[in-house]
Amino acid sequence: MSFKGGTSSEGSTDSAATKKSSKKPKYSKFTQQELPACKPILTPGWVITTFIAVGIVFIPIGLASLFASEHVVEIVHRYDEDCVPSDYSDNALAYIQSTETNKTCKRSITVPKQMKSPVYIYYELDNFYQNHRRYVKSRSDKQLRSKASESDTKDCDPEAVSKNGPIVPCGLIAWSLFNDTYRFSVNNSILEVSKKEIAWKSDQQYKFGSDVYPKNFQSEGLIGGAKLNESIPLSEQVDLIVWMRTAALPTFRKLYGKIEVDLEANDEISVVIQNNYNTYSFDGKKKLVLSTTSWIGGKNDFLGVAYLTVGGLCLFLAISFMLIYVFKPR
Repeated sequence: MSFKGGTSSEGSTDSAATKKSSKKPKYSKFTQQELPACKPILTPGWVITTFIAVGIVFIPIGLASLFASEHVVEIVHRYDEDCVPSDYSDNALAYIQSTETNKTCKRSITVPKQMKSPVYIYYELDNFYQNHRRYVKSRSDKQLRSKASESDTKDCDPEAVSKNGPIVPCGLIAWSLFNDTYRFSVNNSILEVSKKEIAWKSDQQYKFGSDVYPKNFQSEGLIGGAKLNESIPLSEQVDLIVWMRTAALPTFRKLYGKIEVDLEANDEISVVIQNNYNTYSFDGKKKLVLSTTSWIGGKNDFLGVAYLTVGGLCLFLAISFMLIYVFKPR
């Protein structure tokens, strides 16, 4: 009797422990993966219809994009080589670094087609890696936003502090600010260059403070690029704001200004360039770009070609599947 009792007691203890240690979840359709689901069956009819629909949508979009791009008038003029005097043709670096050489350069550009206003002016740099890790990090966003953070220059080395105190704006990005300038005229009439709305409005309002003024900037040592007017707050220094938005690729364009009058076909534009910016030390290129815009932006055939390629490929596959389905049905 005692033996049986012991067995019964142990059995009930084991059963209780098993129930207590069990972590089995409560039954639900979610845990058992019994939720209703859509399981489309890709029949030949559905596949062919889908490819035809994509082709019908994409091809008109591609044609419209190419049409818009073709109506954009763009003039690209490289001047870094032609603006070096013949005396320095073999040593352009010495020419650009010298303080005694004349950096003024006069160029002439012919307008191929009518360019309706606004005509956007860009400068294009090649082989300039603004996306380099150390270059991108060499700035102080706190300092740019608020005068109270003037001394926050910990990430700005080697352009952080001068003998007279912190540099504002600090860092390599600001230090290397582009400083070539352009003056335009047509038939001896000066074309005014507008700087209005060339920078992002959000940058002016939130990233660059209206109470922050340049201080100790480009004041000693090696000068990197343009100087800044110390009486104008950073929120109004639009050329700096445009430059501080770093480019992702080594070839990039940045907006310099706008010409707000129409340019007629065959007009001869005289451009007086101050060739100050040193791209010769890293085999860079400098180009002046004049361009109109369309609903897709500037001149760019890639978007139209991409849409046409995808649409054409889908129509080709639809026709191929249709022929296979007709002559060799499964």
